Amino acid sequence: MIEEKKIGNGDGPIEGGLEGAAPGPGDLFAKTVKSIAEGIGRSVKETGQDAARVLEAVAQIVQGSVREATKAGSNLVLGAKAIVVGVLRGTGEKEEAALKTLSQTARTVIRITAQLGGDLAASAKGLVLGAIAGAKDAGVDRAKMASSVAQGALEGADEVGSAASEKVREALKETIGGVKVALPEPVKR
Repeated sequence: MIEEKKIGNGDGPIEGGLEGAAPGPGDLFAKTVKSIAEGIGRSVKETGQDAARVLEAVAQIVQGSVREATKAGSNLVLGAKAIVVGVLRGTGEKEEAALKTLSQTARTVIRITAQLGGDLAASAKGLVLGAIAGAKDAGVDRAKMASSVAQGALEGADEVGSAASEKVREALKETIGGVKVALPEPVKR
């Protein structure tokens, strides 16, 4: 089970922090969400709502964020959650479009995390938590959103290899954020 402190979960404004103090997890979460949402928002304005271009912009911005979080040794649960919330806010997508974009986002996050040797289980859980947090705003059922993101995460892990796939699948077996994720059966090879 994932336990979050009440420093910010992506559902509203995050307050706190002492001037001059090192940034805490809530501050980093808020900054990541804002940075991703603004970057994607700019790309959407520049390129329009063309689905392929939106996905391309998301992939580029997400890659940079995952690299930063992994190299800095940041909490990948909060980092992945912030990425999902930021993507949803930046694209403003709803329903099926949001499901497709977030599935692709999860695929990218897991692939890059694996390439950098990051914690795949933490990333997978964070992706699902972000999907759950953003489901209402996207007009999608929480369980459906979580499962769509989980599917994307599994696809990204499958691209990396069986060890990555097993780590992600194992992480997604437990209830996350109060939601039991529906996972497809592994493909027998």
